[in-house]
Amino acid sequence: MNIGKSYRLRDFLLWTRRKAYVLLLLSVVPVALRELAGWHWVAVPWAVAAMLGTAASFIVGFKNAQTYGRTLEAQQVWTAIAALSRYWSMLCRNLPATPEHGRLLVRRHLAWLTALRYQARGKRIWETADNGFNAEYRDKRFVVAEHVTPLDVELARYLSGDELAQVNRARGKPTLLLHLQSDAIGALARDQELAGPHHIEMQKTIKDLLDQQARVERLKNFPYPRQYAIINTLFVWSFATLLPFGVAPEFHRFAAGTQGPLALVLPWLAVPFSLLISWMYVSLDQVGASTENPFEGAANDVPITQICRLLEIEVLQMDGETGDNLRLPRPIKDIIL
Repeated sequence: MNIGKSYRLRDFLLWTRRKAYVLLLLSVVPVALRELAGWHWVAVPWAVAAMLGTAASFIVGFKNAQTYGRTLEAQQVWTAIAALSRYWSMLCRNLPATPEHGRLLVRRHLAWLTALRYQARGKRIWETADNGFNAEYRDKRFVVAEHVTPLDVELARYLSGDELAQVNRARGKPTLLLHLQSDAIGALARDQELAGPHHIEMQKTIKDLLDQQARVERLKNFPYPRQYAIINTLFVWSFATLLPFGVAPEFHRFAAGTQGPLALVLPWLAVPFSLLISWMYVSLDQVGASTENPFEGAANDVPITQICRLLEIEVLQMDGETGDNLRLPRPIKDIIL
C-alpha cells in the first residue's frame, strides 16, 4: 500500500496513459471527420450522451463504493488478526508452566501469519496486479516480498524440521498450523502444563483466528461480481466513445458565430474537453478495479507484509530478543505491501 501523502499527478498520469492514448484517438476522430472531411452528419444528440454519462456515473460510483468496502473489510480483518496475535502471545508467555513451550507456540503462530499472507498473495485470474499499468508501477516503485522469498525459507525461521516438512506437504498450510497449535495445547493440558480454564481460553483464541482466516479466504477467493464488473466497463467505454460525437457539434456551433482564426480553433477544442471528461470516467473505473482485490500485490493493497513484520518484532521483543540479534527482523519503511 502506498503510505505517502498522496499519489503524485505525474505518477497517476503515467498509470493511466495507455487508456488516455485510446481516448485521445476517440476524441480526435469525430472532430476530424466534421472539420476535415465535411461529414457534419457525424453527431450524437447531446441529450443521449448526457443520459449515458449519468448512467455511467451511477454505476461507476456503485462499483467504487463496493470495491472500497472490500478493502475496508480487509483492513478490519487484519486489524482483528493483529489484536488476536498480540493476545495470543500474551497467553503463551503467561499460561504454560514451562516458558519454552510458550515460545514454541508463539513461533508456530508467526509461521501461521506467514503462511496466511503468502496464501493471500496467491494469484487469481480476475486480479489486475499483473496488468500492464499496475505491473509497470510495481516494478518501478516497490517489491512484493512474497514474490521474492519462497515460503519454505520464511517458515524455516519458525518451525522445526519435522513440522516444516509436514506443512510443506499440506495444501492448506495455515489451517494445518492452527491444527498443530490445537494439538500442542491439548498435549500441554494432558501433561498438566496448562490449567483447564487456560486450555479452554487458548482453544477459543484459535477458533477466533480460524474465523479471521476464513474471512481472508473469502475476500481472496470470491471477487467483486463479474457481471457488475463487465457492465461497468461497457457503460464507461460506451460513454467515452459517444461523448466526442456529442461534444463536437456543440463546439462547431460555438465557432459558427465567430470569424478568423477563432472560428478555426474553436471546433478543435472539443478534443481536449472530450478527452478530459472521458479520462475522468475511465480513470475512476481503473481505480475501482485496482481496489477490488486487497491482497493481490498491487499498490492499493492492505499492507499485510508490514502488519506481520511489526507483529513479529513486537512478539520477539517480548521474548527478550533485541535488534543486536539477527533473529529480530528490520521494519519495512518504504512503499509497503
